[in-house]
Formats: sequence, C-alpha cells, structure tokens
Amino acid sequence: MAPIPGSGLAKGLAVTLRTMTRKSVTEQYPDALPELPPRTRGVIGLFEENCTVCMLCARECPDWCIYIDSHKETVPPAAPGGRERSRNVLDRFAIDFSLCMYCGICIEVCPFDALFWSPEFEYAETDIRDLTHERDKLREWMWTVPAPPALDPGAEEPKEIAAARKTAEKLAAAQRQPGEGTS
Repeated sequence: MAPIPGSGLAKGLAVTLRTMTRKSVTEQYPDALPELPPRTRGVIGLFEENCTVCMLCARECPDWCIYIDSHKETVPPAAPGGRERSRNVLDRFAIDFSLCMYCGICIEVCPFDALFWSPEFEYAETDIRDLTHERDKLREWMWTVPAPPALDPGAEEPKEIAAARKTAEKLAAAQRQPGEGTS
C-alpha cells in the first residue's frame, strides 16, 4: 500500500503544533541547581591511598590525559631475616580535563578502586591550563563522591562478609563457653 502524499508533512506539522502549545520550562541556573541523576559523570576523584601506580588507567586512556610519575622505594623486611621489598611511590597523578572525554575507562580498569566519579560539574576555569588537576585537587573531589548504592535486599550476602560473620559468631560462642571446645 502506497503512503498518502503529504502524510509525512501532516505528521511533522502535528508534532510542531503539539510542541508549540506546551509551556517551556527554563532552569534558572545557577540560582536553582539542577537535580542530577545518581550516576552523573562530573569530575574524577582520586583515592590516593588505594593507588599502587600500576599505570593501567594511563595506558587505557584513549585521550592520554592522565599523567603519572612515581619512583621505587625500598621497604625493610617485615620479619627478621626476610628480604627487602621495593614498592612504587606516587609522585604525581594528574588528569587534564581539557582533554578528557569522560568515557570512564580509567575508572573501570582500576583494579584497586582508586578512581571514582563525582557528580560535581562546576569546575570551569578561565585559563585552560588550570583544567589539569593535580593529585591534591583530585583528592578534594573524593569528598563529593556519593556512597555506593545499597545492596539489593534479595541479593546473596557477599562471601567476605559471610566468612567474617561466621568467624565472629564462632569467637563469640567460644567466649560464652570458656571451658568447652568450639563447634
């Protein structure tokens, strides 16, 4: 069946008329801050204590906007007679947000949970050079990272928590019955 000539034009005009009759809504930013979705990608925060300088984030970044410098440091042996170990120490961690395309690959590939999304989006600068945030600034963004969503009530308890709970219950039972062995 062939379409009726002009039916596309009529549909387009109907959409236009419907849109013209609606009241427009303008957000008065910055007086009224927008309500952002919970998983908004604003700026990246660094939890420096978890960073092991593995360089995965910098290697996987398609824009090469992550700069990491480190040095090796010798750690004394943990026990007498042990051998010395070396570990990487973070000297510089910077992200150039003028290059970043906010893809989130760096956050996904970080095996140590050192990078997080913050919903903050108000970090505009008048000079483009100020959009390179060093580790001190990235650490400040961590305060704005929302807590992770609650676990699904119907979900299985994580293995780590279940094991810790069972161990705690065994210790509590042993303390209540001091003369008897553990079950």
